[in-house]
Amino acid sequence: MNAATALPAPPWSARERAELTAAHAAGRLPHALLIHEAPGAGGEWLAEWAARLVLCEARAQAPCGLCRACQRVSAHLHPDLTWVAPEEDSRQLRIEQVRDLAAELALTAHAGGYKVAVLTPADALNRFAANALLKTLEEPSPRTLLILIATSPSRLPPTVLSRCQRLSLRAPTRAEALAWLEAARGAANWAAALDTIGEAPFALLTGDPAEIAAVGADARRALEGLPQGSTDPVATAERWARAEWPLRLRCFENWLTERIHDNARESAFMTEMRAAPYSAGGGPILNMRELFGLLDEVRELRATPDVPLNRGVALEALFRRLAP
Repeated sequence: MNAATALPAPPWSARERAELTAAHAAGRLPHALLIHEAPGAGGEWLAEWAARLVLCEARAQAPCGLCRACQRVSAHLHPDLTWVAPEEDSRQLRIEQVRDLAAELALTAHAGGYKVAVLTPADALNRFAANALLKTLEEPSPRTLLILIATSPSRLPPTVLSRCQRLSLRAPTRAEALAWLEAARGAANWAAALDTIGEAPFALLTGDPAEIAAVGADARRALEGLPQGSTDPVATAERWARAEWPLRLRCFENWLTERIHDNARESAFMTEMRAAPYSAGGGPILNMRELFGLLDEVRELRATPDVPLNRGVALEALFRRLAP
């Protein structure tokens, strides 16, 4: 059985689950559903829950979680469920996977009901795979539920987006995330781990929260030292490139996001957007245009890990834009 079976239902998904339950009961579920999740909010959990909803053998209590169908869905072993994710070390969903999916969905359901397919993360579809998916979206077989999960739907072609009904899964509050993590994994310093990665509790289902928090504290010290000149951009970039690269990039993204939010609160009517470097003093008006530019570049690094590049050099260039 899949480990996700034992996870408590995230309370911040209650509205979305109620909407899906009502639509299923009324016979008006869409054939294509796009779950726009906040990172780490549980998009895959909600997709699995939706699969159990339509494949459950106890229709009146669906998803019961106890019947053979629900248990096979949770184990990703149900014959009418296809789960499509990047293969091996790839971060992309490829055209061959989408073609295989289309062939599978064209077959009659083994249980005589729905056929369900989950694509995750859907924003990892390359251009050719997205184009191949269009035919399935335009001409779905009866009683087909295609679920796409994405944190950045803007990366998907408009032709794909326009054929899906969107369901947004918000990030939990800190209190919700802490309570859920304690129920799912037991007592730990979850607050410090969430300080590192943001309100993304599903990203903490594996790994040592103390180690994650330690990396986050180190990353924050380094980033806050850049504008003051106490952090060496070259040495820090080389160190970050050698270990915990994805986690450190996430810390960088969160730190930049915090700076943007702080500056927006302090300068609600800010009119100046300078192209000049930061001042070491870090006054109330920092260069917002530069902050947004850095944030876009960090997100691009996170989204394209397969692109060959010298990580240290790429990171050093970003760090130098923060240094005095």
